[in-house]
Amino acid sequence: MRGLQVSLNQTQKIRLQRALQQLESLSSKVNVNASVTVADTIPVNFEDNILKGHGTVERDGELVATLCGVVERVNKLVYVRPLRSRYKPEIGDIIVGRVVEIVPKRWKLEINFSQDAVLMLSSMNLADGIQRRRTAVDELNMRSFFEENDVVCAEVRNFQHDGSLQLQARSQKYGKLEKGQLLTIPPYLVKRRKQHFHHMEQYGVDLVLGCNGFIWIGEHVEVRDTMSGDQVSNTEQQNTKSSTSTNYMDLEEQEQGYTPLETRQNICRIANSVRVLSSLGFNITVEVIMETVDLSGTMNLEVHEMLGSEFYVLVAEKEAERRCSSGKKKG
Repeated sequence: MRGLQVSLNQTQKIRLQRALQQLESLSSKVNVNASVTVADTIPVNFEDNILKGHGTVERDGELVATLCGVVERVNKLVYVRPLRSRYKPEIGDIIVGRVVEIVPKRWKLEINFSQDAVLMLSSMNLADGIQRRRTAVDELNMRSFFEENDVVCAEVRNFQHDGSLQLQARSQKYGKLEKGQLLTIPPYLVKRRKQHFHHMEQYGVDLVLGCNGFIWIGEHVEVRDTMSGDQVSNTEQQNTKSSTSTNYMDLEEQEQGYTPLETRQNICRIANSVRVLSSLGFNITVEVIMETVDLSGTMNLEVHEMLGSEFYVLVAEKEAERRCSSGKKKG
């Protein structure tokens, strides 16, 4: 709620406050035994040889929390997971980043981390699709893959001794992202799940929920690894183009590269849904995004009207109603 930058009238303030209080009461019922604040005592049995993890300290024979958050237990390890924190990479995370620098044999990406991540040339699929050692020619052609400011999807591979993060993009689903929008939200709003790539068929849009808080919304691409084939075909076309047919080919490529107006509107509608949910502090999942998009369609709102104060209040009320009904079903 700290990031909510919309002006509300008195009625909307009351409605929004009521919805948020209802959401807070529902969440407190779920986490009544797990939520802690600074200096709270965490009930543990020291005879079990527990391990004190992040956010905990032993004081006067008791385990005390040093952070506000949720108590997590993994076997004998007890730690506090902060409610709000910066992105902490884990191996296997799906991330979205932006290329900031090209250096010998690697690209450097901004991924909303304390330092730039590294994508090695050896961790990329080559244009010919053959697994082989990278040569000096491959290194000279690195810009045919990614240039500065390109948006890239990759996976966290490992950590180096100096703390730097290494990525890999060997799968077909990874690579350059085009024809869409990149949004930045607090990373704690994106929970790790089995699936971070989503195809919204009815909208013709691809959604990538990066664990690092970078969200990509773009036109649907059938095969993400067409990067390899496209680069080969583009190179062949450039070599075979004659001076008389250059203009014609350029126009044809531009027409093929256009994103339909309806798809662009859908991208903006989904992006505005993410903005609203993020400002309200709700977890970003494909299900909640779809509900927000459907709500805007039900109300016949234009894309720009979704950022109005009334829609923020309606989304909060809708979420409170949804969680309340789901809680009653479980009960």
